[in-house]
Amino acid sequence: MLKAGSGPVRRPAIDMFVAGPRGPAVARDQDRMKKIAFIAFLLAVCGSAGRAQESRQDISLSGTALIEPFIASSTTVQVHSTTAYGALLSYRFMLTPTVALEGNYGITYQNKINYYAPPNRYDIPVRTMEISGGIVKSFVYKSFNPFVELGPGAFVFTPIVNTGLQSLDVKRQIEIGGIFGAGIAYEISPSFDIRAEYRGWVTKVPTFNNPAFNTNKWYPFNIYDPVVGVAYHF
Repeated sequence: MLKAGSGPVRRPAIDMFVAGPRGPAVARDQDRMKKIAFIAFLLAVCGSAGRAQESRQDISLSGTALIEPFIASSTTVQVHSTTAYGALLSYRFMLTPTVALEGNYGITYQNKINYYAPPNRYDIPVRTMEISGGIVKSFVYKSFNPFVELGPGAFVFTPIVNTGLQSLDVKRQIEIGGIFGAGIAYEISPSFDIRAEYRGWVTKVPTFNNPAFNTNKWYPFNIYDPVVGVAYHF
């Protein structure tokens, strides 16, 4: 008779039969799960990095030419002007991949606005400033991105006091109006693009708070404002 303490030899064989094939299978499953988890982690990291690299803002610096059209009014006052050259700083924040809010600050160096109020003629050197905002809609065609914009603006006409203006009663004037425009941006890298745009200002003809220069008119259609510059995306 077998003693109870001696035990048959078959029990280890059964244990080996049961545990033997199952142990490597579990190890293989665990390795497979680790690989899947690692790949999922890499995908999540790459996706987060990609989202972090998406540009939702940009800032641009442009050169501008401000061209004010000829004005003839019912008050017999005629207004001419020379072209003003300046700079425009713009900031955009993307609400969607194709719609952005924009803020602008522009200033010109100097030009002359000529008022002819018969029989007198007055040349007023002026520095013009723009503070405006608006909404921009873009259309993406590979590296080319046409866009349109529209919004309100404030325009500051500041006479530059010189010897000719000391005896003339002219003061800085702020006119409220709007801007509109259309242009195209060409992407030269993921961070930079070149922009060219036609912009228009809609505003009253300034009088510099002098009744003698009153025309009772707005600029017909707009003040022409072509713009060329470079934008940085971040």
